[in-house]
Amino acid sequence: MKMHKRTGDRFQGMDLLYLTTVGAQSGKERRTPVARFNDGGDGWLVVASNGGRAQHPGWYHNIRAHPDQVWAEVSGRNVRVRAEKLDGPQRDTAWEQITAAQPRFAGYQRKTQRPLPVLRLSPAEPS
Repeated sequence: MKMHKRTGDRFQGMDLLYLTTVGAQSGKERRTPVARFNDGGDGWLVVASNGGRAQHPGWYHNIRAHPDQVWAEVSGRNVRVRAEKLDGPQRDTAWEQITAAQPRFAGYQRKTQRPLPVLRLSPAEPS
């Protein structure tokens, strides 16, 4: 992650966020750099692509296991977020936006038979 920080939170032409989740089995905090796309509001879109592998990435399982324990660091600001899996027309619209910006994600989809989950991360309401 230090390399990503040195490159301005970018990797291979993609803007990154640092996703912190709690391990589904371990219960330990896990931090992962993930490509981010603006959602048109105050949140971000992310894809659980795992590079087109057959399995979902660990962070996706962690979010499903502990949906109330998810944080995103963007531009040095760390915020608790609510993760919403997009389906139907919402997913289709987001997917078009993502693949137009980064066609590699369409390639990841072609590599696997599982539908790649698209999630919207929105700042959580203060508790």
